[in-house]
Amino acid sequence: MLAKSQFGLLRSYNVPSLIQSQITRCFSTTSPALDWLTPKFAEKSKSPKGRPKMHTGGSMRGTTVVHGDYGLRMKDHDRRVAAFSLKIGEETIRRRLRGMNYTLYKRVSANIGVYTSGNEMRMGKGKGKFDYWAARIPVSRIVFEIKGDIHEKIAREAFRLAAHKLPGMWEFVKKGDPPVVGVTKLGNGVTLDSLKRPRREVPLEVKKSTNPPETASTSTSPTQ
Repeated sequence: MLAKSQFGLLRSYNVPSLIQSQITRCFSTTSPALDWLTPKFAEKSKSPKGRPKMHTGGSMRGTTVVHGDYGLRMKDHDRRVAAFSLKIGEETIRRRLRGMNYTLYKRVSANIGVYTSGNEMRMGKGKGKFDYWAARIPVSRIVFEIKGDIHEKIAREAFRLAAHKLPGMWEFVKKGDPPVVGVTKLGNGVTLDSLKRPRREVPLEVKKSTNPPETASTSTSPTQ
């Protein structure tokens, strides 16, 4: 039971304002930080295994350094790289450049779901359950870029260590290096027009002979 003095003290407060001050919002108006290794929304349908696209029509997108000064580019052929492999490569670069003033740019995102079945499963039971996220990286695609007060030798060393953690073969590129069409680097006399030229510049000419074609003569044996 409340005493009269305590009951009067409770009535002195504005009850609606007291309740409103204790209510907190269960949502945030700020946009969530996007993770390049995890998509924002889950897949509505299971992604097929697929293959990375091989641009053969003259596309040079993603083969040059855009944001930074140095970059790491895939060299051998296209493949599907898991998100945890990309994370290990990023951590390797940051560990080598610890304490330096730089900015690391990621040019790919892991937005492809990989589904696996359990061991000793018979064929024909579907794609299985979700396992991990992966990224389809085509050949000659820039994956990491670095910009900042970093010497070229240090950036080259950081990318070399990261390349050992990633599957495939990689190469070090700098800003201003020529782009790549497929697996062919432009420059040194190689231009985009020369790559787009037809395989046979002069079509074959059909020689029209004026004389009729020679036929095998049939010899008639004399009648006996």
